[in-house]
Amino acid sequence: MIRHPATRVLNALVYHPEKGLAQTPEVLGLDYRDLTMRTADGVDVHGWFVRADNPRGHLLYAHGNAGTIGDRVAIIALLVGAGFDVLAFDYRGFGRSTGSPSEQGTYLDARAARQALLDQSEVDPDRVYYLGKSLGGGVLLELATQYPPAGMILMSTFSGMRAAARSVYPLLPAPLIPDAYPSQRHIATLRVPVLMMHGDRDELLPIEHAHRLFAAANEPKQLIVVPGAGHNDVIDTLGSRWPEIIGAWVEDSA
Repeated sequence: MIRHPATRVLNALVYHPEKGLAQTPEVLGLDYRDLTMRTADGVDVHGWFVRADNPRGHLLYAHGNAGTIGDRVAIIALLVGAGFDVLAFDYRGFGRSTGSPSEQGTYLDARAARQALLDQSEVDPDRVYYLGKSLGGGVLLELATQYPPAGMILMSTFSGMRAAARSVYPLLPAPLIPDAYPSQRHIATLRVPVLMMHGDRDELLPIEHAHRLFAAANEPKQLIVVPGAGHNDVIDTLGSRWPEIIGAWVEDSA
């Protein structure tokens, strides 16, 4: 298959896969299951199902465009500590997942991960929430258009890949930016509660991305602008308040 030049540019600029895992949930004493999830196009996606005691809900977690789930063990631990089961997965080409990343491929990866979450005997389908960071927000917003969750949590997410590319690469010619991950269009179709968090000093995706997404979203919705936070330190800036905010929002939206 011959890819359009714009697609090749997108893949080169967007995805920064790493192989292997820095650590597993075992390092923090978490109860987890190692999963291999087969996608509709035959890719093996790797992930973990990490259990909480008496969970208040179940989170499908999709990370950003670099690193692996092995770099997010501390984040997973915060969510588990707040009372959520977590299924975290690596996109194709990342970590222990096979294949090479692409827009449509990440959508298929998310579908396989969602099904694996639902296949866990402890999981109540009516209490499944999606949590996406940056690229992960775009991936899970597309998933939500076909498989709506109980609620949608977006962390530092772009309004669309064209807008994101212009933020990061202002001199990139417009014809080289495909209309990928159209998050603003996707969020406008949802009829589920939405929680958004975004740093007001995000150096990669300025706060205008959050404002556009928030304006397009339907009620009920909440936007938390985190003062002084950049693209990758919203959680560090909020500290222990971060899982508390998510827990309180889930309780309020139930």
